[in-house]
Amino acid sequence: MPDNSLRLLISLTAAFFFGITCFIIYFVVLYRNKQLKNQQEQEQQQSAFRQELLKAQIEMQEQTLLYISREIHDNVTQVLSFVKLNLALAADGSAPVKQTKINESRELVAQAINDLRDLSKSLSFEHITRIGLLKTIEIETGRINKSGIIKVNLWAEGEVYPLGEQRELVLYRIMQEALNNTLKHARARHFKISLQYQPELFNLTLEDDGNGFPANLPDKNNGSGLKNMESRAALIGAVATIDSSPGKGCCIKVALNPLEQRLYIDGYHPDRLSR
Repeated sequence: MPDNSLRLLISLTAAFFFGITCFIIYFVVLYRNKQLKNQQEQEQQQSAFRQELLKAQIEMQEQTLLYISREIHDNVTQVLSFVKLNLALAADGSAPVKQTKINESRELVAQAINDLRDLSKSLSFEHITRIGLLKTIEIETGRINKSGIIKVNLWAEGEVYPLGEQRELVLYRIMQEALNNTLKHARARHFKISLQYQPELFNLTLEDDGNGFPANLPDKNNGSGLKNMESRAALIGAVATIDSSPGKGCCIKVALNPLEQRLYIDGYHPDRLSR
């Protein structure tokens, strides 16, 4: 009888430890699968972020090249044409006329050099890193106002601080895309850009006084562009809201917590994102 009790106790003990072992193995496998799934999701998010970042860079470059093409045609070519005309007049003129035309030509050539230098700087994405979001938007605002196509007003509030290179690039592209939509579709006369810097919140507001559009705008118009803004804002941890109705213009607000920890590139940290 005691032997049977001992065997039963040993069997129960073995079964208990076997059950514990199986439970541990099951828990480890479950944890490992969950860890692999999280890693795959993170890699997908990282890949999506990089693709959107690259796409934004390419689109920005396309817009910059279009601007450079217009600038060279409208300004630099015109300045150099004046230089050519002055030199032709100087060849047949008296000594005072020659000196005057040569001096004018020097000033025009210096102007053309400065214009080309500014254009070469705008070809690089590093100028956003170097001068920051606000200054980059100021330069873009000056270009648009110089063209006379539309009146752009820029307003900033609070103490300016860096948001991180990738975030600022995406925010700048959102601004560019909103402005392009306004120029193509809205028939607006004014476009307002507002940047609000607060310790725990950054707001970018883009407004126009154009035609506006209904809430259920089809993708075949500029609806896909609006969705791009929303998805790109989400990738940098921001929230984009779009408010518009027919005849009342459009208002796009992008809200970003500068201290938000939800970043999608491996190894990124708020300290690293801050310049």
